[in-house]
Amino acid sequence: MDRVAGKVAIVTGAARGMGAAFARRMIDEGAKVMLTDLLDAEGQQAAKSLGNNARYLHHDVTSEVEWQRIVSETEAAFGPVSVLVNNAGIVLYGPIETMEEATYRKVVDVNQVSVFLGMKSVLPSMKRAGGGSIINISSTAGLVGLVGAMGYTASKYAVRGMSKSAAIEFAQYNIRVNSVHPGLIRTKMTEATPETEAQFDMLLKSTPIPRRGEPDEVANVVLMLASDETRFSTGAEFVVDGGFSCQ
Repeated sequence: MDRVAGKVAIVTGAARGMGAAFARRMIDEGAKVMLTDLLDAEGQQAAKSLGNNARYLHHDVTSEVEWQRIVSETEAAFGPVSVLVNNAGIVLYGPIETMEEATYRKVVDVNQVSVFLGMKSVLPSMKRAGGGSIINISSTAGLVGLVGAMGYTASKYAVRGMSKSAAIEFAQYNIRVNSVHPGLIRTKMTEATPETEAQFDMLLKSTPIPRRGEPDEVANVVLMLASDETRFSTGAEFVVDGGFSCQ
C-alpha cells in the first residue's frame, strides 16, 4: 500500500477510462493525485470516489496558461509535483485524402502539443520536489502505422520521440521520462462504431492475446513507472498491447 507513498501526481484525461484507473491505482498505493479533464461532472465524481487524497480541476491541456494554473493549484493542495501522467488524448478517423487540416491539427494539439506543455510546465515543480517521473501515454500507434488515423498516429509517434528527448534533458534533475504504449484497451474511446468496427476487429484478430486489455492492466505499468522501482529506466517504451506490435 505504499509503493508511491508521499508522491504528488497530476493525471490528465482522468475523468474516466485509463486516466481514472491510473489515479485510483496510485491513490491505493499512497499518492496524492490531481485529476484533470474537460468532463467536469465525471471528473468531480471520480475524485470524490477516491477520497481525500484526490482533487479534480477543469483543464484544457492545449493551453500553457491552463497548465501553469494546474501545477500551481496542485502544489497549493498537495505540495510539489513528483509524477505527471500525460494521458489526455483524442482520435478522429478518416482517410488522408479527405481529412481536413483542422481535424489533423486538433488531434496533434491535444495529443502532442499538450505533452510538450505539460513537461515544460511541471519541470520547476519537479525540481522543487527533488526529482520525479513523467509518464507519457502514447499507443501502439506510436510503434506501427494505423490506417485511417493519420493525426493520431503522427501524434503518438511524436510522444515516443519527445519522451526520449526530454529524458536526456531532464536526467540531470533526477527526473525520468518514459512512454507507455497501450493497445486496444476497453474504454469509451475504443467503443466500436460503424466507422471503426471493422478496424477494431482486425486489430483483435492480429493480437496474440485475442482480447481487449483492461484499464487496470495499463495502470499497473503506470504505477511501476511512478514508483522508485524503475529509477534506472528513462527514455524507454513500455508496451501493453497483448502482443499486437510483435507482428
